[in-house]
Amino acid sequence: MLDARFVAANPELVVEKLKKRNIEVDLGPFLQAEASRKELLAKVEQMKAERNAASKEIGVLKKNGQDAAPIMEKMRELGDEIAGLDAQVKTAEETIRTTLLAIPNIPNESVPFGNSDADNPVQRRWGELPQIAEPKNHWDIAESLGILDFERAAKISGARFVVYRGLGARLERSVYNFFLDVHTSKSYVEIFPPYMVNSKAMTGTGQLPKFAEDMFHVEGTDYYLIPTAEVPVTNLYADEILDGAKLPIHHCAYSACFRAEAGSAGRDTRGIIRQHQFNKVELVKFCMPENSYDELEALTHDAEVLLQMLGLPYQVVTLCGGDLGFSSAKTYDIEVYMAGAGVYREISSCSNFEDYQARRANIRFRRDAKSKPEYVHTLNGSGLAVGRTVAAILENYLQPDGSVKVPEVLQKYMGVEYIK
Repeated sequence: MLDARFVAANPELVVEKLKKRNIEVDLGPFLQAEASRKELLAKVEQMKAERNAASKEIGVLKKNGQDAAPIMEKMRELGDEIAGLDAQVKTAEETIRTTLLAIPNIPNESVPFGNSDADNPVQRRWGELPQIAEPKNHWDIAESLGILDFERAAKISGARFVVYRGLGARLERSVYNFFLDVHTSKSYVEIFPPYMVNSKAMTGTGQLPKFAEDMFHVEGTDYYLIPTAEVPVTNLYADEILDGAKLPIHHCAYSACFRAEAGSAGRDTRGIIRQHQFNKVELVKFCMPENSYDELEALTHDAEVLLQMLGLPYQVVTLCGGDLGFSSAKTYDIEVYMAGAGVYREISSCSNFEDYQARRANIRFRRDAKSKPEYVHTLNGSGLAVGRTVAAILENYLQPDGSVKVPEVLQKYMGVEYIK
């Protein structure tokens, strides 16, 4: 959420900066509610000052044995007026918050202009592209090996679900264990979070109210299935004031993720690229504002290292304004090479949200005991999407005989060198 005071003081600047996202924001309701709030507060303060003065006068009258009843009656009426104005102030504040919750984050100055993912500039590439005589899509490879079962998954659940079998299930498990082992050997403290959270947590990280249709809501409850471990892990510190001496905080978390994919009809309908349920390891950081962009570079590097260790070619792109996520101030996408289609596909988004999520979730810190609380900066990124990693391994390590070679770093987890 943007800073209400900043928006009120700089409405034209906010509108101009958000144009980088190719959107026009109407701040009229916010400005009207903010003006109303200020006017109401001024009246309330005046009335409260009048009530305080009258209270002193009532005390003097009673002390002198004089009749204070008329003034007391007037003060009761004034109290009712104050209560009514307080209710109006609360309504104005709710309008301000509701309006701000619907406004996306302001892009960082370094975010390039552009309309879509076609305009995202490539920052760097890594790895040699595999030379495969007859490349195949991962679902065809998996079917021939008997390790992914889409037909039975559709029978028990529906479209965009998959059942992993045998070495396929072991490969999925090996990948996320490998990811966690690498991250926890560094600065990341592992979290295993709940897979359901409440609406307050979903609002804190920006999924609600904007993207309600993409979420799985448990009917009759306030619970939502998490779309990513970012939600529970970021909200671990909601409504807390952290010790600045303990920042930065780095967490990693494995979880299943659940997405309705309401806006993706017809996209990636085959395979395991876009599923309603998938596994992912998430990296989440909390840091001081002045360090957040250094932390973003480090987080992106930590995700890249995994692909390097797996020997999977990839590229890193910077998202342009038109492709930037709702809550993000800046995002790098890591795109792994998929030999079957000969294209790069997103496998991780590494984002700096600055203080946008922290304001929504009320996560602050103190630099020392005497300092005023400040909002932390939050960051997260996939480290990595597990299913997409499995798909990339199948396509890039396909052998001439139809088997798939297991990347060397995974062989100790798998117990085999080839999936046959």
